[in-house]
Amino acid sequence: MTVARPCSIADALAVIGEKYSLLVLREIFFGVRRFDAITRNTGAPRDIMASRLRRLVEAGVLEKVLYHERPARYEYHLTGMGRELEPILHLLRQWGDRHLASGPPVVVEHACGADLDVAVVCRACGGPATGSGKARFLTPGWTAAGPVD
Repeated sequence: MTVARPCSIADALAVIGEKYSLLVLREIFFGVRRFDAITRNTGAPRDIMASRLRRLVEAGVLEKVLYHERPARYEYHLTGMGRELEPILHLLRQWGDRHLASGPPVVVEHACGADLDVAVVCRACGGPATGSGKARFLTPGWTAAGPVD
């Protein structure tokens, strides 16, 4: 029997790893919160969008907020868990701008007025978070190479 490595990346991808889930988050970060507008801006089929929104609500990333009673109409708002995903989307945007786009289609302005350029650094020393990390495996029976026989 094959056992997959215990991994928080895999767990996160199970919640937000699908294309339209990430595009929903992009739209909500831009301030777009209603189903029809999110669906239009992502290009997603309505049934797929309904499924993705439901999954993000069930996972606690979004919450549905009633904005009209008759008929019942809802907006989607980020929870605290959802707001923590913003830097990840900025990093994906920056990577796409550098490697896939002929120029950035969107520039995000930071509160200080400068164009936002997100960097991941070590909280302890301030050094870049690339190329220097060494994983310590806390799950019993696992090493970098895989499961211990």
